[in-house]
Amino acid sequence: MNILEKAKDIIDLEISGLQNIKNELDNNFEELVKKTVDILNNGGKVVVSGIGKSGHIGYKIAATLASTGSPATFMHPVEAMHGDLGILQKNDILLTLSYSGETDELLTILPSAKRLNVPVVAITGNPESKLANWADIIIAMPVGKEACPFNLAPTTSTTAQLVIGDAFAMSLLEIRGFTKEDYGRLHPGGAIGRSVTLKVSDIMRCINSRRVIKVEPDALVKDTILAMTRGKSGCAIVVDQEDRLLGIFTDGDFRRHANDLTILEKPVEQYMTKNPITVEYDRMAVEVLKLIEKKRIDDVIVVDSDRKVRGIVDSQDLPGLKLL
Repeated sequence: MNILEKAKDIIDLEISGLQNIKNELDNNFEELVKKTVDILNNGGKVVVSGIGKSGHIGYKIAATLASTGSPATFMHPVEAMHGDLGILQKNDILLTLSYSGETDELLTILPSAKRLNVPVVAITGNPESKLANWADIIIAMPVGKEACPFNLAPTTSTTAQLVIGDAFAMSLLEIRGFTKEDYGRLHPGGAIGRSVTLKVSDIMRCINSRRVIKVEPDALVKDTILAMTRGKSGCAIVVDQEDRLLGIFTDGDFRRHANDLTILEKPVEQYMTKNPITVEYDRMAVEVLKLIEKKRIDDVIVVDSDRKVRGIVDSQDLPGLKLL
């Protein structure tokens, strides 16, 4: 067996299944999104349920919804019949996952959902199944064939469930106006969360710090380098008497001219980089990350609206702040 060819065949098979569900997606999906928006706006939540491999996918869908601003939880159908049914409330929506649509454990919770007048959504490959008959909204996902050679192990079908879940979550995100800042508030422990909740002023080295080297344009290069060495900084910010930014002098600027040591006795303004990359102090920290990545620089000077220097963001500080 050619392993790589086999792997590519399986991927092609799953891509084909996704193409099938894309072609089958209809107004029912739009109805699902609109119905869910109304429910969430009225204080309800999405309850996702499934068992086996569909249950694992259900956990992920619920997690994606919750992390992108749509309150959601997973309810195991077996545990639901032994007390966890209390998760489901009358102002919720129930999202059920079963490719066959004939999963007994899942079907047992549907009468209770109906008694609560909870809308039932079936994501299934069989729109004529028992599950579909119970459902108020049917999202059909006829993938064609599983990637399993026996056409038994859920593979293409679970990939399809996951993709439909992502499409659902991202549609809700956009319609409900969920922002990067909202995302950060829900992920305070991660680098993404910190980058979109912290401002530049929270992560910069302040202008009065010993590690921020500030010199005037007539300062000699040798004195500037000594100051950079004492401050363990890779650059010096060149400012006028009112701290307005004129340029930046870096280790790299020195090395590029170090073949002529007379540079040491000359003013730094002759070798500084004019119009360096800057960011305003009240912007989000994520903007600094983008600048460092895009421009491939180590230092970003922080200014205010009058171009007065407020500090500097050094890329070496970012791992300590868990931003890289």
